[in-house]
Amino acid sequence: MFWKLKPATEGAVIAPDERLPWGQTTALGLQHVVAMFGANVLAPILMGLDANVCVMMSGVGTLIFFFVTGGKVPSFVGSSFAFISVVIVATGYGGKGANPNIPVAAGGVIACGVVYAAIALAVMASGTRWIERMMPPVVTGSVVAVIGLNLASIPVKGMAPTEFDAWMEVVTFVSIGMVAVFTAGMVRRLLIVVGLVVATIVYAILTNGLGLGKPIDGTLLAGAAWLGVPHFTAPAFDSHAMVLIAPVALILVAENLGHLKAVAATTGRDMDPYIGRAFLGDAIATVVAGSVGGSGTTTYAENIGVMAATRIYSTALFVIAGLFAILLGFSPKFGAVIHTIPTAVMGGVSIVVFGLITVAGARIWVDNKVDFADSRNMLVAAITLVLGTGDFTLKFGGFAMGGIGTATFGAILLHALLSRGRG
Repeated sequence: MFWKLKPATEGAVIAPDERLPWGQTTALGLQHVVAMFGANVLAPILMGLDANVCVMMSGVGTLIFFFVTGGKVPSFVGSSFAFISVVIVATGYGGKGANPNIPVAAGGVIACGVVYAAIALAVMASGTRWIERMMPPVVTGSVVAVIGLNLASIPVKGMAPTEFDAWMEVVTFVSIGMVAVFTAGMVRRLLIVVGLVVATIVYAILTNGLGLGKPIDGTLLAGAAWLGVPHFTAPAFDSHAMVLIAPVALILVAENLGHLKAVAATTGRDMDPYIGRAFLGDAIATVVAGSVGGSGTTTYAENIGVMAATRIYSTALFVIAGLFAILLGFSPKFGAVIHTIPTAVMGGVSIVVFGLITVAGARIWVDNKVDFADSRNMLVAAITLVLGTGDFTLKFGGFAMGGIGTATFGAILLHALLSRGRG
């Protein structure tokens, strides 16, 4: 695809098929990498995956998405938070260090990508109305909220073994809150990254400086090379993990559909003809990421926010962003920095992120004016939230479906059941 060159004019809108001069396009593309950085790095850390691999595959996935959509849909794809809880459960990850069962997680991610691709092909053949009927806002909002609630016990119970660590979690989420409220511009957009840095500095002062807790060990960081090949991991196909992780495809569909609607609203371009192709591009990116031990992907709201703020929607930016993310994945030094972050600080970040996921689900209800005076909506939401938060488990022979799975399928089936006979 070739973009039409459009000179920079104050306040001008740059459409998806247009671009600024290459120097400005490159700088703006790097800004999109910065915008996705916090979430795209945090997600693999919380799952114990290799951050270098995941960042690299976000770049590869973005380029795949670009080519599958014909360069028509401006979007960056990165590690999806929807995978966190199911990967943790499927692998038994304890929340600290590298996940010892990355191959099992990778196999589940591939299974999810295959299901996602099947949905994409169905949408390309028949349209999106059936998806919207199956997953109305009351269902998608409930499922998204459950993802955060199901994870809440991990930072609260598992990442603060000492009283000092618990207080450091408080310092961390307070730091993030202060950045969100008392700063502006790009600093506010990077509130999680900036808050994490501030909390890590405080942690270092209190531990390495004053000896109040476990000090930060910089040995790994000092010994890491600046350039090197990421640690790719081949997948292992475990049936339990695959069945547990595959339903995340339904959440990715909801996320991607919502993001495309947002892009359409901000660009003024009709994105409906590209919905199926966007699903397929994201699905292929997820399969490719899983094949080397990376996380499943989704389109990123952070980048949609940057486009809305700058009014520059050129897809050329995302080619630049994808290429730079791939280069970043080749730096072991970058990965060492990630693994040097104290567990308690990551716990505080997790509290914020999981809370934001929960609130994002509630926002879906608000934005779509879900009527909770309707007993059907009230019961679907109420039951779904308790199933997921309480980690309600159903067993089918030797297979057990945990809270996220029962909540997701329960919300869909319960809504369909309670909607029978209604117009």
